[in-house]
Amino acid sequence: MTIDLAATARDKDIKYFLISFVDLFGVLRAKLVPAAAIGEMQENGAGFAGFATWLDMTPADSDMFARPDPESLIQLPWKPDAGWLAADLWMDGKEIEASPRALLKRQIAAAAAQGWRMKTGVECEYFLVNADGTEIADARDTQSKPCYDQSALMRRYEIITAICDAMLSLGWAPYQNDHEDANGQFEMNWTYDDCLKTADRHVFFKYMVKSLAEQHGLRATFMPKPFPHLTGNGCHAHVSLWDSSGETNLFAEPDGEMGLSKLAYAFLGGVMHAAPALALLFNPTVNSYKRINAPVTLSGASWAPNAVSYGGNNRTHMVRIPEPGRFELRLMDGAANPYLLQAGVLAAGLDGIAQDRDPGTRSDLNMYTEGHRAKGLKKLPLNLWEALGVFRRSTVLKERLGKDFCDSYAKLKRKEWNAYAGAISEWERQNTLDC
Repeated sequence: MTIDLAATARDKDIKYFLISFVDLFGVLRAKLVPAAAIGEMQENGAGFAGFATWLDMTPADSDMFARPDPESLIQLPWKPDAGWLAADLWMDGKEIEASPRALLKRQIAAAAAQGWRMKTGVECEYFLVNADGTEIADARDTQSKPCYDQSALMRRYEIITAICDAMLSLGWAPYQNDHEDANGQFEMNWTYDDCLKTADRHVFFKYMVKSLAEQHGLRATFMPKPFPHLTGNGCHAHVSLWDSSGETNLFAEPDGEMGLSKLAYAFLGGVMHAAPALALLFNPTVNSYKRINAPVTLSGASWAPNAVSYGGNNRTHMVRIPEPGRFELRLMDGAANPYLLQAGVLAAGLDGIAQDRDPGTRSDLNMYTEGHRAKGLKKLPLNLWEALGVFRRSTVLKERLGKDFCDSYAKLKRKEWNAYAGAISEWERQNTLDC
């Protein structure tokens, strides 16, 4: 039975709705719609000009309509007279195939056709910084190893608990909050769920953290590497595949190596195979490549991968297997588009199962100190341009995600790289002005 948003507005005293979508670059777009008009919007969608966002469109294209998904409704905990809705994009009577949420839903449908559903959790790291982002907000947070620092955590008690209280009220079942490895950095964890729900919540979480930080006179950033000497913002994903009922974890196998099934290792094999190409989705900005392949930070480790490898409960690898029934993919960073993150993992995993891809033998090396001993490992791209080239050559991603999406995404990312390459940095002025 479809949820009637007009009736919901009356029942929950919602006066306005944010009808939102995420473009290809992960920017959250919205229109604010009064409750009196939500019935029409639920049927027909809110109109947008696609070219005005990061979608591969022109001013000559037809109107784009964002049709809200009633199942995604979140009543803003700090502004309960407003409701947020994730929307699906349509044009000329057809869903826009290259839109991020549609892309994920197609991967979900492909998994469902095999009797599977992917469940995930994400670890969203962020910094609390000053208004212009040049310094962390807490001048007393100076330890070289600040991770789990109770004093620094409690100095941000008001904002951390405001966010956690909001997640509790929404039923997300948050279970821990901590100061992370960098000065000024935090992480908050909530319970895993079906990957579309996790993606919708991931989108809203970033908006919520930024909004509540502003209310507390702070600024929150998920930028992958805001400070060169500090650990960057990762967005690790914990992944498992379940049966269609969602009751049986198909990755769990008590007699399997490290508690994982053959299905899990084939899925992992697909992720390992596609990882260099997936970097453009998981590490989508110029700044992203200052987090992976990074030099040692103030804390002593970057906590980011430097090669395509997997191991047991070993955080120096791109993939960690912390316990039976799931693996943790540590490649993604805070700039990753929540829908493309999930779609990329699922697409690669399904390819791995279909092709029975072998992830190889797990490594127990410390990749930060002994990585040179690992032979034959694929390397991660060194910058956005290199990632773009690998992405464009990937037949797996074109087949699984669609050529139209891959072409559009690559086209926009090429423009972004060209804009970056044409800019003159302060480093260049300081080091080459008098050459």
